[in-house]
Amino acid sequence: MNVPLLDLRAQYLAIREEARAALDEVCESQSFILGPQVAALEWEVAGYCGVRYAVGVSSGTDALLSAFMALSIGPEDEIITTPYTFFASAGSIVRAGARPVFVDIDPASFHLDPSQVEDRITPRTKVVLPVHLFGRCADMAPLLALAARHHLAIVEDAAQAIGAHAEDGGRAGGIGTIGCLSFYPTKNLGGFGDGGMVLTNNPELTDILRSLRNHGSHGPYEHPRVGGNFRLDEIQAAILLVKLRHLEGWIEARGARAQHYHKAFRSLHLEGPDALILPDIPKAGRHVFNQYVIRTRRRDDLARFLTSRGIGTAIYYPKPLHLQPCFAYLGYKEGDFPESERAAREALALPIYPELTEEMQDQVIQAVGSFFLGD
Repeated sequence: MNVPLLDLRAQYLAIREEARAALDEVCESQSFILGPQVAALEWEVAGYCGVRYAVGVSSGTDALLSAFMALSIGPEDEIITTPYTFFASAGSIVRAGARPVFVDIDPASFHLDPSQVEDRITPRTKVVLPVHLFGRCADMAPLLALAARHHLAIVEDAAQAIGAHAEDGGRAGGIGTIGCLSFYPTKNLGGFGDGGMVLTNNPELTDILRSLRNHGSHGPYEHPRVGGNFRLDEIQAAILLVKLRHLEGWIEARGARAQHYHKAFRSLHLEGPDALILPDIPKAGRHVFNQYVIRTRRRDDLARFLTSRGIGTAIYYPKPLHLQPCFAYLGYKEGDFPESERAAREALALPIYPELTEEMQDQVIQAVGSFFLGD
């Protein structure tokens, strides 16, 4: 039996009738841009994430870019973030005209290390961008305190973390100044294409964000600012409304599978610095496991072994951002962020999704055990 890393077809088959009815409704209405489906999704997601306002946009990347534009970020400004994340986190900073300033990660959580942030703040720093990587909230309390002391905005990259809760109960995307979601198909709440959303409790920022997503307009053919075409379409919103009804159940299923991995790997005594490091699950809050990421110094060999057994894996992320050629002008070099570089060498995502059967998951567990134990 092959075990894919993710099976979106299985998810679709479970909601096919609901999804097709939603698509038919949009097609019958012939309203495709910024219509009632988008408005309804914004209302529902805002409530789910615990914020007052949500603005649907065309992707998670455009959510980040429009957030920076709404905060008037531009040349000479600096934004502090992590080098161990998807490219869009830093790419959007550069597209806004600002300079990314990297800070290393905490090795247990993979997140921006708050203890290292303050030393990187300069008079040009305007924003701190934590990333809620793999479905777990970053350590937000110290970042919020630091931002308050230095009068900085916090923009949360919550692309992988809708439904996650911080240790104090705050919800991913609703903790900082602005939160950014992605609805890319592989996300826990994924559409049938690209999509994203910007979250905030600030009404003034909300008005600016709604203007920015539609070429900076404020009424027909009135443009007080230059924006972009960042609109979320009705078809994506309709599908996401269907999937949102299932999201809590899917999150619970992911959590159960993560616990099954944990229990099984520990029973095999695979943990250790030279063997397997399991993802750290916080004692408080909620991890939604967009990915289940293990660590091992033998990562590449393990990935090849699992592939040979028909088991899908993925490497998040093989090259940290400070070593990407397009960011060479920033002046970073190998060794500057050792924990991020080590994570890039060691991290491997295993299959985790609600439709993953116990038999399939046990096949993964047995294969990982065989690799380390030589059975």
